[in-house]
Amino acid sequence: MQDEDRLKAAWNQETIPVALRRDGKGEQVRVHLPYADDNYAWLRNGRCIRPIWNPTLSCWEIPKAWFNDLVNRCLCRWGRIYVIQPYQEQEICAPACMNAIGHECQCSCMGANHGQSDDGGWFSTSEAFAARWGDRQLACPLMAVEADK
Repeated sequence: MQDEDRLKAAWNQETIPVALRRDGKGEQVRVHLPYADDNYAWLRNGRCIRPIWNPTLSCWEIPKAWFNDLVNRCLCRWGRIYVIQPYQEQEICAPACMNAIGHECQCSCMGANHGQSDDGGWFSTSEAFAARWGDRQLACPLMAVEADK
């Protein structure tokens, strides 16, 4: 299945929440939630700003500043979430990614190393590394709460 087909399949399924983090100026996060009567109130979570329903795309739009909280709350409520976000193909993973706090990842690791810290398998030359940027693409990992062992 092609990447575009995988993205569409994730977005169109009805049982797992999906967050599309867009990074353009003024663009908001698009959110597709499994149907529930309280989705508006749940998304708003007592904030002054109100989520906006986009009837054309059948999704909610929320401020970028809510992204990390949204992911955490979806993991608590549903146990998993698809996070669609842009990344650069040729970017190199660095300590800044591995030691990051929050869920935003623009690194080519597509979140695989994000916030996981360095297990000793990486050779780091600095906190930041310059590299050529490849084409911008979208990653769509399924984040899930780890079951108790």
